[in-house]
Amino acid sequence: METEVIEKMRTFIPYLNEEQTRLYVASEAKALGRGGKGMIEKELGISHNTINRGMAELGITDPSIVRDTKSRQRKEGGGRKRKIDRTVWEKIEAFINPHTRGEPESPLQWVSKSLRHIESALKTSGTRVSHRIIGDALKEHGFSLQSNSKRFEGNSHEDRDAQFEFIQKKVDKYISEGQPVISVDAKKRELVGNFANKGVEWHPQGMAESVNAYDFRTEAEGVAIPYGVYDIKENIGWVNVGITKDTASFAVQSIRNWWYKMGIYYHNSADSLLITADGGGSNSSRGKLWKYELQKFADETGLTLDIVHFPPGTSKWNKIEHRLFSYISKNWRGRPLVSYQVIVSLIAGTKTRKGLKVTCEIDENEYETGVEISEEQLATINICPNKFHGEWNYSILPE
Repeated sequence: METEVIEKMRTFIPYLNEEQTRLYVASEAKALGRGGKGMIEKELGISHNTINRGMAELGITDPSIVRDTKSRQRKEGGGRKRKIDRTVWEKIEAFINPHTRGEPESPLQWVSKSLRHIESALKTSGTRVSHRIIGDALKEHGFSLQSNSKRFEGNSHEDRDAQFEFIQKKVDKYISEGQPVISVDAKKRELVGNFANKGVEWHPQGMAESVNAYDFRTEAEGVAIPYGVYDIKENIGWVNVGITKDTASFAVQSIRNWWYKMGIYYHNSADSLLITADGGGSNSSRGKLWKYELQKFADETGLTLDIVHFPPGTSKWNKIEHRLFSYISKNWRGRPLVSYQVIVSLIAGTKTRKGLKVTCEIDENEYETGVEISEEQLATINICPNKFHGEWNYSILPE
């Protein structure tokens, strides 16, 4: 009997609107008696709240509030919520439009622009609107939740694109002639210790690795300053991890270590070396110590050094950033850098499907900041500026 009722209901319900369905299942639940509501909910997926509502409506006797089941499908208040009018929208837009700051006294000048904050701000001005309605209005007007986007690079130099072309022509020329080309830069300084590292990795459920709640320098074993040298043609990387300061002496020593421990084996017939670098930092185009140390390196090796710098604000275009450093960051994401040995292992374990290989070592030398280069030392630098932006492009010849 009960099975027949369920099958009958399953046949008729698709032809009924919402209120008719509500009343029909309520009447059948009443006819089935004890356990009827549970059976209907289980077999037909109709919630007990809907059935209870239908039963309540069937028990209404006041004709003045009986609903017109022929003209309405939903109860009063059901369906889509009301939309806000133009006046209210203009108030909301004043809070969230990036070019409209609103009044100085606005409570949203100093708090996040969440839906509930907007709701609260409107309420203080005498307008009551639900945060859900505000959210619907924002979506309707083309707004969405978005994070910051790193796009602004500052004022670009008028010869920015021309410098890019100059660098690329230099790189192509060197590679075609079988001479080495390296991209150099220092990666972000890291604290060595049980500190949180950005990113996630797989762990058993509820067994994430525990790290220090705060990144206090006093609780660190030390600092790690990875300076990278990326061989563009060979697709190999060398990372020299300093433990003191990121200075020009440290930068050139990293290039020197790469040459004697790796580069010379891949380029044993080279007589010149092209270095592409950022315009600032320890390898700054204006750095006197940088050029003085490069002169010493050129004298030691007999190599002619060609140096080209990227224009200000364009460091992300340096090859080492997206061909070496980005993969190192992916390889150690979510892993605490608890010791120098761990850092070296994670960097050296970095590989890609395109064949990238990385070698890493610790540089325990002390590097001091504030080293001054005298006029006599400057005079020993055998530098030849290029006709095109000699401050960015220059050669250092061995004595």
